[in-house]
Amino acid sequence: MTGYGWAGALPQKQGLYDPANEKDACGVGFIINIKGVPSNAILRDSEDLLCNMSHRGATGADVRDGDGAGVMTAMPHKLLAKVFKAVGCALPPAGQYATGNVFMHRDEAVRQQGIRVFERVATGAGLRVAAWRRAPVDSTILGPSGLSREPVVMQPLVVAAADQLAESDFQRRLFVLRKRAQAEIGHESWFYVCSLAVRNIVYKGLLTPAQVSEYYADLRDSDFETHFALVHSRFSTNTFPSWERAQPFNWCAHNGEINTLRGNKNWMRAREGLLESSAFGDSLRDVFPIIDEFGSDSAAFDNVLELLVVSGAMTMPEAVMVMAPEAWQNNPRMPAAKRAFYEWASCIMEPWDGPALFTFSDGRYCGASLDRNGLRPCRYYVTSDDRMICASEVGTVKLDPATIVEKGRLMPGRMLLVDTHAGAIVDDERLKMQFAHQHPYQEWISKHQIRLDHLAPSAKPVIIDGTPVSRDRRLRMFGYSAEQLNLILGPMVQHGKEPLGSMGNDTVLACLDPSPRLPYEYFRELFAQVTNPPIDPIREKIVMSLACHVGPEGNLLEVSERQVHRLLLESPVLTIGELDAIRSMADKYPEWITHTIDTTFDAAEGAVGYVRALDRVCDEARSAIGAGAKVVVLSDRNAGPTRAALSALLASGAVHHHLVAAKLRAKVALVVESGEPRETHHFCALVGYGVDAVCPYMVYEAVTKLHRERILADLPADELVTRFRNAVDDGFRKVMSKMGISTLQSYKGAQIFEALGVAQEVIDKCFVGTASRVGGTTFAGFAADALAWHDIAYGSAASSGSQQPESEIATIGDEGEYNWRKGGEKHINTPGSIASLQDAVRAKNKSSWQKYTAHATEAVRDCTLRGLLDIDLRDTSRAIPIDEVEPWSDIVRRFCTGAMSYGSISKEAHTALAVAMNRMGGKSNSGEGGEDPSRSVPRENGDSERSAIKQVASGRFGVTSNYLADADELQIKMAQGANAG
Repeated sequence: MTGYGWAGALPQKQGLYDPANEKDACGVGFIINIKGVPSNAILRDSEDLLCNMSHRGATGADVRDGDGAGVMTAMPHKLLAKVFKAVGCALPPAGQYATGNVFMHRDEAVRQQGIRVFERVATGAGLRVAAWRRAPVDSTILGPSGLSREPVVMQPLVVAAADQLAESDFQRRLFVLRKRAQAEIGHESWFYVCSLAVRNIVYKGLLTPAQVSEYYADLRDSDFETHFALVHSRFSTNTFPSWERAQPFNWCAHNGEINTLRGNKNWMRAREGLLESSAFGDSLRDVFPIIDEFGSDSAAFDNVLELLVVSGAMTMPEAVMVMAPEAWQNNPRMPAAKRAFYEWASCIMEPWDGPALFTFSDGRYCGASLDRNGLRPCRYYVTSDDRMICASEVGTVKLDPATIVEKGRLMPGRMLLVDTHAGAIVDDERLKMQFAHQHPYQEWISKHQIRLDHLAPSAKPVIIDGTPVSRDRRLRMFGYSAEQLNLILGPMVQHGKEPLGSMGNDTVLACLDPSPRLPYEYFRELFAQVTNPPIDPIREKIVMSLACHVGPEGNLLEVSERQVHRLLLESPVLTIGELDAIRSMADKYPEWITHTIDTTFDAAEGAVGYVRALDRVCDEARSAIGAGAKVVVLSDRNAGPTRAALSALLASGAVHHHLVAAKLRAKVALVVESGEPRETHHFCALVGYGVDAVCPYMVYEAVTKLHRERILADLPADELVTRFRNAVDDGFRKVMSKMGISTLQSYKGAQIFEALGVAQEVIDKCFVGTASRVGGTTFAGFAADALAWHDIAYGSAASSGSQQPESEIATIGDEGEYNWRKGGEKHINTPGSIASLQDAVRAKNKSSWQKYTAHATEAVRDCTLRGLLDIDLRDTSRAIPIDEVEPWSDIVRRFCTGAMSYGSISKEAHTALAVAMNRMGGKSNSGEGGEDPSRSVPRENGDSERSAIKQVASGRFGVTSNYLADADELQIKMAQGANAG
């Protein structure tokens, strides 16, 4: 085999590539006869639907290589009866057999071995493979990439081994067969089941939309009749396209991205320890892991959707509602019964969050559901001949306007559903109310849900000692600085929101700084690459929620009132009184035992003690769950003269992943009581790596001391604490919004970070799956930093029993992290260097320019990774002749600026970029929001400010005709952009 693209042959994690980052951005839609009447015309129209969305897919350098496309249809019984008869097998009646397309190895020996394993596994599941058929395909239409990875497409005819099975039981056995066979045969043998079902079949591959029907001969047969066709055109976003990642999957197709994917996968793995099903019985363990590690985000969603439906726990529409709920927490107009249903759903699973349009079908139902923000387009038509056409846009199927009886667009959080058994379109509100009244969800919640106010959190004042803030040893031990107190903490507690600062950070990277740094500073928050634009956390606050149910989960595959017996937290930030109330839960709820784990270690043990303490904390957490604990609190309260603290981030990350691997995480709430977190980023990192709640006791103590010392005396101390929590809560919303995530429940454990300068040993234990493209600090390094902070606070002799006299305690320092300080934190830009730059520009002073460049070179080398790179000029043996190199004038024509919207940079910078690109023959980009028409008029010297690339975004940016003089100018601008492009 050559090339890549098969799951078993994809490159392993290397360089900048990680298979876990596979994402899609696609075109999707379906056409269906509402009455369920099959015809070949439905299939023919679906070809138009798919091909008219070719622009939503992608092609390779050779236009014959697509990113993937496919179609899901009803089982074409008439066709299959004909083709299986040709291979000597009489087809049973519809509903008594299953088939699907299976990708297998081109090597005959490998393929035959796979067939033998598949048949053996089928026998073990109480099924029998009656025949195999090789699906006829046309390989000549493939491009070189697709051809190099092309599998053999086989169709097994699967029937019950003995008596006829009920369809639900038949489908469960097929599910077990597929999962077992996949595990035994393996991706490395090119084995992949596109679908294996009673009602549906999927034809897909590494194809362009136009190639789907050309490649599969079945799709060109006039005997292929279906009552629906669901299509998908794939754009593989920054990832490798492959045959098996083409869509549709077994049950659904998806346009968008699941931004919370890593968390969803981790939580599902943890829930496997709780899953039980009378329908599956002992065979349930055979389908683990539920989520295929080789799949994309869309495939992972399909894996869980299939489990919920096939297990009989939910119908398909209900399962989609649970996995991708509409915004319900802040909607006062939502009926109480429906709100209660969604609250029950939030107790059993976090939303799979991100911009998403899901289309799905199980043969009876066919529908579409849009994410709560409506960040993906979906339009539909209903015609007088009982057809519905739904797609990512209008115009996908040619229609006579006279036949259209209804048209519209799918609204945020809504579901479009056709029930072919009833022969009707199901109203969204009526459908959801039907599910809402299936069980007394509101009664269950009132009876079993635990709220913090039920526990009567104490309002006792924070206990502080008489030491002034500036000389508090514990603040020093946890790395607090005067800047953080003045510039970060002060504004948060005074105004209830984060302070504003300029964009960018020119300080030295944590991994290059010889001074001790907190682990949080090695992590950077990601932003959604496909979610465009992000959520507005202020104006769209209604779709966001920080409320989470924590504590032991129930069995996902049943509906039970005990599932809502969980603790509801409206915020992940706890006061000291609230944490005390949680610790005392057993007084009111005897089964809710809380176990506190000490996350400190003897400072005299050094780095060895740090790693040993991490292992101890993980083992103790596991043992606590075995002893019946429902809440585990990781606390560094014991940190002091002889005991140093583990980083709360490393400790909680290690415990979370340890419990996930042991399938125990869903049995317990994980709370952190630490003096370390104080900035929004700290809280986001803790929750992002699996913590349910955080009590930052040192923040409360510092604020109380500042209040006592009349530095923060305008408000009562308890009000200052409340405002701090409000500021962190708003910070959570801001961070979540960048990733297109709406609920903290989805953000929790989603690991929306990348690390810079963290060794793989730390990633593998504490931050599993996080990208750390540049290795660096090991456990020994983080231990050295923790011990350095401890020494700063208590002196290097503290570990031996003595400590600095009180008179020798250094006051809390001002390291110059935010404002430059001489002798403080290193910055790329300093007052001296900026003064030299200004003098060089204003006075054309060459000496000042040389001073600036000398400083900049040194600063970049000290503060950044790129500064450490040197060009190796020693080996000139492979020099390229200059006449073989393109002239610079040709090279610069391929230069493009980023799509920076006017307003994100100044008018002067925006126009200067456009002028520069036009002079070189390159292309500047207007950015989303378009460009003022006056920039199309050349300057007197001939320079043009007109950007060659135009973008006009949706009304979400306020880009309407009001922005321009009139609608004609909008059309002119769009035409200009098209011509320039």
